[in-house]
Amino acid sequence: MPRKKHKKHSKKEANIFLQGRLDMTRSGIGYVVIADKSGDVLVRQGDFHHAFHGDLVKVQITKINVFTGKREGKISSILERKQMDFTGVMQVKKGIAFFVPSSEKQKQDFFIPPENMHGAKDGDRVIAKFIQWDKKAPSPVGEITAILKDEDANEVAMQQIIIENGFTLKFPEPVLHEAEKIQHQISKKEFNKRKDCRELLTFTIDPIDAKDFDDAISLHRNENGNLEVGVHIADVSHYLQEGSAMDKEGYLRATSVYLPDRVIPMLPEKISNDLCSLRPNEDKLTFSILFEINKKAEIKKTWIGKTIIHSNHRFTYEEVQDILDQKKGLHVDELLELNTIAQLLRKNRFDHGAINFSSEDVRFKLDEHAKPVAVIIKENKEAHQLIEEFMLLANRTVASFVSEIKVNKKPVPFPYRVHDTPDEQKLLPFVSFAKKFGYHFDITTPEKTAHSYNKMLQASKGKPEQHVLEQLGIRTMAKAAYTTQNIGHYGLGFQNYCHFTSPIRRFPDILVHRIIHSLLEKKPLPDQEMDEKCRHCSAMERAAMESERAAHKYKQVEFMQEYVGEEFDAIISGVASFGIFAETTLHKCEGMISLSSLLEYDDFSMLQNDYCLEGKYSGKKFRIGDEIHIRVIAAHLEKRQLDYEWVAPSMPQSKKNKKVKLQGKKGKKNN
Repeated sequence: MPRKKHKKHSKKEANIFLQGRLDMTRSGIGYVVIADKSGDVLVRQGDFHHAFHGDLVKVQITKINVFTGKREGKISSILERKQMDFTGVMQVKKGIAFFVPSSEKQKQDFFIPPENMHGAKDGDRVIAKFIQWDKKAPSPVGEITAILKDEDANEVAMQQIIIENGFTLKFPEPVLHEAEKIQHQISKKEFNKRKDCRELLTFTIDPIDAKDFDDAISLHRNENGNLEVGVHIADVSHYLQEGSAMDKEGYLRATSVYLPDRVIPMLPEKISNDLCSLRPNEDKLTFSILFEINKKAEIKKTWIGKTIIHSNHRFTYEEVQDILDQKKGLHVDELLELNTIAQLLRKNRFDHGAINFSSEDVRFKLDEHAKPVAVIIKENKEAHQLIEEFMLLANRTVASFVSEIKVNKKPVPFPYRVHDTPDEQKLLPFVSFAKKFGYHFDITTPEKTAHSYNKMLQASKGKPEQHVLEQLGIRTMAKAAYTTQNIGHYGLGFQNYCHFTSPIRRFPDILVHRIIHSLLEKKPLPDQEMDEKCRHCSAMERAAMESERAAHKYKQVEFMQEYVGEEFDAIISGVASFGIFAETTLHKCEGMISLSSLLEYDDFSMLQNDYCLEGKYSGKKFRIGDEIHIRVIAAHLEKRQLDYEWVAPSMPQSKKNKKVKLQGKKGKKNN
């Protein structure tokens, strides 16, 4: 019997309009990633409606495959541009100029009118600003805003990373002008509105190279013997008036971006490094939480409100750690007491469901030319944990305060910081994999799953499988995000959580400050656009993380250029059907060993459930976390890619040398 034909789509299902971000592919087609995670929508060439990669768009569904459920559509409108600035190269022929973007995902060249060239010539590497794209025009119109010097490859690379992720390099003049007009002097009227905390012993603890100190800690012993610990946060919202040019720019950026050689700040330096930075021996406006805490780290009383502080000292993490270790130094008694409470708070968190994943903070030491000369691995020591625990406590307290308030019998629209439970599709294979090492999981409830994680992490410490279990365990986790839907923070084990403690570098913290202030003043103004603000801030946070990863990878490749041809011990950090990712033990620099480079040894195929590649004839397995020996064979700076090859223990040296002609450390660099 012949198979009945199915319609490829129905009129009822077509003509639906959805919202999402456009993700362009190298081949020229695109996918609109729908915000509700209902599935991507394919968009073919000719249906982009002048949208660029990363733009927030509205897409009309034109076709739904009844067999696969896959959808196709065409973009009907652009709701928000991801970026207005682009890096690329000028092409000038017969007086007609075009700008060719360097990004593989930006397919459309810009027409540059003569008056918009500003001295750019054929072949120049430039930054172009998108101006307009008329409905019937074949190309968008742009303007050259900067000519990049090719001799400074690092500067070009860092600027390109920032721009391609939707951040701007400079603040608009109106924003800078607005910041400069703000007065330093605190008025008597403002003093009278706030709690005066200047007599409290107060200090900051930050990285040695920090310039913006947005949190401080104070300590005072009450008559009843309990401690009053103050968490004081820079009151950025006092200076950032809603609707101002500076406020709008801060929201657009939503976060500061931290690259190896620079910071792209969310707010102008006048705010971040001057007015709001809690520098020692200066009166500063703050938003504070005062906790009365007993010796068991139990919170007896809490006060939230606006304050004035006067920091007595600026500590670095290294200084505090030395004082804690040596039990001597400036304010040693206070620091030891705070650390005791912090460690009790930390223990209590893990006892109540927080997951204790350890992570290394790897940074490069740079010379005066921003060249990486050494790798620095920062450990999470007690000095870091001291600050971390009190900031977590403050964030949790603020979120709990808001969660209990209703305005017109409805919850207050609020940017909670949430973290969902693990994805079951990722969790089940991991649980099966962990069982092979003797670790058993109880996943009947989220709480028991978290307990099983911690039990496994503790039991695997120092064992060969520790690294692989930690890495794969992290990959089962959802991504934290901002949302008005308070589903709790699974990783921290908190039902209520938000970001309150870093308003200099995160816009959600400013939103939180404004809401808290309105509630304390009994003048709540529910923000009906809070959902969209949360989505925007989450998207910009991901863009910042992508920028930071790309810049760090660039520095990895730049650093390893000096070692092309040399061999190192490494750990397998990832496995895919096309090869292995390995990270050098000494430098923590990740590169790829392609599947084709392994063919001389055996034919390898992917075993999904074992997270490994297995040899067809030898049975040799490459599993995440395995120790191997590699050789650096290429360092592609422009692609930000390192190529390694496996140095097989049993392979004769003569056979190894046939595979690739290697260059010595002092030889020509492959960039």
